[in-house]
Amino acid sequence: MTIKEKMVGNVAVVSLKGNLMGEPDTTEVRDKIYSLLQDDVRKIVLDLGKVKWINSSGLGALISAVTSVKNKGGEMRLASVSDKVESLFMITQLIKVFKTYESVDRAVASFK
Repeated sequence: MTIKEKMVGNVAVVSLKGNLMGEPDTTEVRDKIYSLLQDDVRKIVLDLGKVKWINSSGLGALISAVTSVKNKGGEMRLASVSDKVESLFMITQLIKVFKTYESVDRAVASFK
């Protein structure tokens, strides 16, 4: 799992590459989100464009992340979700939990 972060205005864009399928990847993602929250970043976009697959551990990490962000008064969006991953969100009803956007640009713009 590769994690890259860049700031677009006051929005953190965190790009993930690889599979989100348990340790150590899920811990790295959670740690990245927590470090952003500690730095008072409250608007986060997770770019899942290069994530091929997510298992239950990965879903748990995403749920944990979005809950932490909401508890700190922030918002998290998901961008560029692949069809495979989106179908998983549909099956698990998590499509109702996550705000998803076709592209990073649209997800960032949704904060304005």
